[in-house]
Amino acid sequence: MADNQVRNRALGAVIMNAVTSWQSLLTIGLTAGLVIAQPTPFPWFQPWFWLVAGGIAEAAFVIAQITDPDAARQAVAREFEQKFELRRVKSPVSRKRLEDAMEYRRNMMELLPRHKGAMRVSLETTVTDVNDWIAHMYDLALHIDAFEENELVRRDKTRVPQDIAAVRRRLDTESDATVRRDLETQLEQLNRQFDNLRATENSAKRAEIQLESTLTALGTVYAQMSLLGTKEIDSGRAQRLREEIKDEVSGLQDTIEALDEVQSQRLTLR
Repeated sequence: MADNQVRNRALGAVIMNAVTSWQSLLTIGLTAGLVIAQPTPFPWFQPWFWLVAGGIAEAAFVIAQITDPDAARQAVAREFEQKFELRRVKSPVSRKRLEDAMEYRRNMMELLPRHKGAMRVSLETTVTDVNDWIAHMYDLALHIDAFEENELVRRDKTRVPQDIAAVRRRLDTESDATVRRDLETQLEQLNRQFDNLRATENSAKRAEIQLESTLTALGTVYAQMSLLGTKEIDSGRAQRLREEIKDEVSGLQDTIEALDEVQSQRLTLR
């Protein structure tokens, strides 16, 4: 459904680019000039024929642009990339990885014209799978940002160990049994919070590693795609590529869910 929306917007972009191109503007300008000047190259020629001729020429140009696979492919690539606002990704490292991922995808799109028939369809499906891959990378990058920019987490990482040390000091000097039970309960809660903070930090670190390894895997997939021939025997290799991509997407999804789960547990503890 999302891919269909992207393609529909891309089609609209191709039409808009064709209509606003210098070729279209030149055609419209010449047509308008001829209609106003009303030259008649033949006795039977009517001035309004220029309007019809201009309309036919413009329609032919727009249709040529729509049916041009390169124009359509470039428009689809632009529409896909516009779905992701890389400026929202604050981490320069994550943003660079996403930019590299987009570049790999553009290069994959350029490989498609080398193939025809079933192989072309298979590789187009592979690129569609890569779309999901990049979407998950983008989501993961935003999760990493959310952790790094969380002022509460940064504050707790400093405060909680200090609170634990303070409670332990009080336990060493407190003699009242009731107060000691309260302090022990507080210490237990603080230790759980500290463990959860470390789990959150470790999850963020694993997410960064996952993002890096995913980009490496994406580069590997691109290299494999570039080595594929046009023979049907390569269809099995293309299918294995798709399976590898699905495994990567699943791994990204697992990492994102783990981050959400740890974050949810931390909020519950608070």
